Amino acid sequence: MEKPFRLFSALGSGGVPVEAAMTLIGLPYDIVEAPTWEGEAEQAKVAVVNPLRQIPALVTPAGETITESAAILIWLADNHPEEGLSPALDSPQRAQFLRWMTFIPASLYSLFWVRDEPSRLVGDNAEMQAKVKAATAERILDCWRMMESQLTPGRYLFGDQMTVLDLYVAVVSRWGPRRVRFYEVAPRMAEVVKRVDADPRLAAFWEKRFPFFEGWERLGQQAG
Repeated sequence: MEKPFRLFSALGSGGVPVEAAMTLIGLPYDIVEAPTWEGEAEQAKVAVVNPLRQIPALVTPAGETITESAAILIWLADNHPEEGLSPALDSPQRAQFLRWMTFIPASLYSLFWVRDEPSRLVGDNAEMQAKVKAATAERILDCWRMMESQLTPGRYLFGDQMTVLDLYVAVVSRWGPRRVRFYEVAPRMAEVVKRVDADPRLAAFWEKRFPFFEGWERLGQQAG
């Protein structure tokens, strides 16, 4: 029996697009549930494979550890080209695919380290924390708006084939300032992520790992 991968992840987290990709590929994997934002005990679970104590972290059957969500997604797609989850190495779309795969963590994902706990930068000052939340919300929207202006989506961001970039955007766009704002600033990308949401191959997966429910697109909107 094939030895499973081991993925340190958590419900609704940046590990979810990795889980989704592995589900589409059909790879066996075990989840180590580690919501690191809940405190030291959860962070300690991840520390054994990632000194930064961050998820996701993937341990391969060979015992190699891969961290950083974009790196894991690209690695998975490239190692399973038959699934078509990334443009081929010699594809004319490859450079732009890599551009946007790294844009997500560099320009968007990184803001959540500040956004999720503003006290890391401004201490316990409630007024300053609110300003940080508002400023990061606007920056995130600016990034989505710019990405939208640079892409010409088909059914998916790079044509008719779903890639790991579609999975990545579908998950990250569900975080603050929430999908309803994402739809406003990136209407063409909105159609893509809605298609990813509705993919029947992922229906059971979404229900388990990042479930939809009434009003989810606006949840937390007032808080940014």
